[in-house]
Amino acid sequence: MHRALFYRPGDRLTLPELSAARLDGDVVEVGEGYMPADTIEGAGARALSLSPLVPTGTAVSGASAAWVHGAGDAPPRVHHLSRISASRQRVSPSTRVVHHERRLAADEVEVVGGVWVQTPEAAAVALLFSSARSPEDECWLHALVRLRPGLADAVRERVLPLGRRPGAAHARRMLESWRVRMS
Repeated sequence: MHRALFYRPGDRLTLPELSAARLDGDVVEVGEGYMPADTIEGAGARALSLSPLVPTGTAVSGASAAWVHGAGDAPPRVHHLSRISASRQRVSPSTRVVHHERRLAADEVEVVGGVWVQTPEAAAVALLFSSARSPEDECWLHALVRLRPGLADAVRERVLPLGRRPGAAHARRMLESWRVRMS
């Protein structure tokens, strides 16, 4: 999606103007902005909508990455970002964004709509481990796995060789339940 087709409140149009255009059916809300109603809402549009929240050196991750890749209709209430730069950065605290310090590897990210986003497989693995403490992450994980055939097998191959870490027992139980359901 081209950036010129995406509207953020305060850029070219004010929030009241965009709200009026939404009521008229000219634009639809997508994440942190608006786009023309006759434009397809794909991964590029979703990623572009989050770009104001993504500082240099970070990537959209976890539930937010799952949403960008097509899981769910509405974005998560709180967005997740992970570090991709070698150095740690100073981030401003926000109630809308959670910054994760774990650095994502080069094969765990891709550029979508000009924004760095965690790959579906890496996002599913992260959601699998975090679902031990967050039922919301488990919902995002299931939505992402249902959306992409073969993703459950790729996650299983990536997770089973891993050693002990927080959420590993829960992850293995979920992988076993997927195996039982699929057979």
